[in-house]
Amino acid sequence: MDCRKRCFLIPREIQLIEDVNSEFKSWRSYFDFAGATKYQRRYIRDLDTDRFLGTVLSTSKGRERPIPKETIFWRSQLGYDLEPVDVDGEHISELPRAFRFGRMKPVPGEAKEGRANPKGIPYLYVATQKETALSEVRPWVGSSISLAQVKILRDVVVIDCSMKHPSESFYLDKPDPEKKESAVWSDIDRAFSEPVTPSDGVADYVPTQIIAEVFRTNGFDGIAYRSRFGKKGFNVALFDLAIAEVINCSLYEAKDLSFYFEQSGNTHFSKKHSDTLR
Repeated sequence: MDCRKRCFLIPREIQLIEDVNSEFKSWRSYFDFAGATKYQRRYIRDLDTDRFLGTVLSTSKGRERPIPKETIFWRSQLGYDLEPVDVDGEHISELPRAFRFGRMKPVPGEAKEGRANPKGIPYLYVATQKETALSEVRPWVGSSISLAQVKILRDVVVIDCSMKHPSESFYLDKPDPEKKESAVWSDIDRAFSEPVTPSDGVADYVPTQIIAEVFRTNGFDGIAYRSRFGKKGFNVALFDLAIAEVINCSLYEAKDLSFYFEQSGNTHFSKKHSDTLR
C-alpha cells in the first residue's frame, strides 16, 4: 500500500472532530450520511461522512441542554417479578410485583441494539413523562409494565435534537444555510425518534449510533429527542449508566390503547374497479 494513503486514513480518523464545518452541504445531508454508513462504509469513513459529522458537532452548540442534578425521569420495562406469599411459614402462592431495581437498568455487555447504543454497549433510555415511558415499550392490552422513577445524580449536559427546527422540511430549491441546518436536524431528531421494532435490520441503527458516539466522545452526557408517542413527551439516552439511580418502581397494566391513523400514500385501484371505487 502507498504510504501516503495509509498515513492519510489514520490521522484523518483521529482528527475527525477537529475538521468542523459551519454549513451542511445539502438539506438532504442526513439521508446521504445514513445511506453511506448503512450501505457503503461504516468503520473507515469517507471524507463526506467525516465532514457531515464535523458539521453536526459544530452546529450542535446551540442545542446543548443542561439537566440539573436530582431531575426525575421515567423508565419502563415490559414484564414483572413474582413475589412469594407465605402463610405460617408455608409457601402458598406468588403475586406479581414490579421488577427489582437492578432489573430496571441495562446490564453492561448484554445490551441489545438501540437507536443510540451499539450491541453490548448499554445506554440508559429514560423519558420526561410517565405516559411516554409506558408507551415507548409498545405494550398490548393486558400486558404488565414495570415503571421506575430515576434520579439524575449530577449536573449533566445533553444535545437536544428537537430544538430549533420544524417537524417537517422539504425544499425544491437550494435553501439558505439556516434552513439547511434546520432541515438536517429535523431529520436527525426524527431518526432517533423512530420506534425500534423486531423487524429492524441492524444497519438501520448505524447512522444514529455513530452520531451518538460523536457526542459521547466530545464530552456530552446524552441525547434528547422527541417521542413518537404523544406530542409533549421526550426521550433521553444517557451514555453513562451511573448518571442516574432508580428510586422507586411500580407495576402497571395496559388497560386501553389508542391509535390515530393518517393516510401516507396514494390509493391503488384495480383496473376492474377503477371507475367504481373512487
